[in-house]
Amino acid sequence: MYRYTPSEIDRERAHHQAVIQGADDRDVKRIGNLGELAFECFCREYLPVEMWDWMNEDAIRRCNPESFSAYDFKVFGYEVDVKTSRDVSAFLPRKLLDNDPDDDIIVMSWHRDAEDALMLLGWARVETLKSKVEADEEYDAENPSQLDHLAARPMNELIDLGPNTAHMNQRPTNPFKPGDRVVKKDGSSREPGIVVEVLPPEKEGNIYGQTFEGEAINVAYAEPMNRGPGAWRDYHPAKLSSYCHDQDIKLYTYKHTNLEISENPFVIGDRVVKADHDDPDTAVVVNRDGDEVSVAFEGQFDDGIPDSNLADYCDDNDIRLYTYDAEELEFK
Repeated sequence: MYRYTPSEIDRERAHHQAVIQGADDRDVKRIGNLGELAFECFCREYLPVEMWDWMNEDAIRRCNPESFSAYDFKVFGYEVDVKTSRDVSAFLPRKLLDNDPDDDIIVMSWHRDAEDALMLLGWARVETLKSKVEADEEYDAENPSQLDHLAARPMNELIDLGPNTAHMNQRPTNPFKPGDRVVKKDGSSREPGIVVEVLPPEKEGNIYGQTFEGEAINVAYAEPMNRGPGAWRDYHPAKLSSYCHDQDIKLYTYKHTNLEISENPFVIGDRVVKADHDDPDTAVVVNRDGDEVSVAFEGQFDDGIPDSNLADYCDDNDIRLYTYDAEELEFK
């Protein structure tokens, strides 16, 4: 068996994709998404990346509706569907065959009640399930207890369908996750970017038409995000790629080794407070210059805080700015 523990990002994406999909039963769809993520993780560890393809990868990563596909994965040329359930009776041969008779292989994924861990119990060829069901129909009247079982093969045996390979371990190695504030290591960044998408390591990075080897990170910047229809800071980081995709916000691709976490993470529009005050007033970031951050306190905005061009607005309306070192401030 193979155990998969979903990250907070994966759990949020699995749920939000079910919402965007408009599924009749969001719980079932979310759990099905987690099952696909579990099998993707297995494939990444044990199967050569050029020999499997996840049909719903972009949809789940960006929380978009899925384009119709009768199966979830293509592995060594076989059509593979992942079935996820808390009730192991859902994996009885007849039930599996009744629900999905047209694929080549079915993978069985069991989840805990809290959905905090999933176990890949095994896999079965659909042709084997058909034979099993036919045998049950012929002999179960005489010996039902021996025939009523899960027709599952160990996950490791899936590797035998393809060429001989060693343990692959092709998981991402980059240290970033959605929501991180990053700058370029060479110091050329004017302000931090917000990581919205961490691409799989086998995806070929492309910058200005030039490809590169290494894991690619997609980054958005605050000003265009501020002009969007929603308060993007209130979104869970897992949903930022969906937000940017829906609003056609431009993303910038970087090689992950060229980025580092920003020591001064504040961007225009952030709500901050002075860390050493007992009852601090909330301020909004208007400008930044190196390690210094200029803010205006919310009480100075009579007509509400604009979403963009804050510096010009403050200058035109004689709103006083206060400048602090970044280390003196913290997020509200």
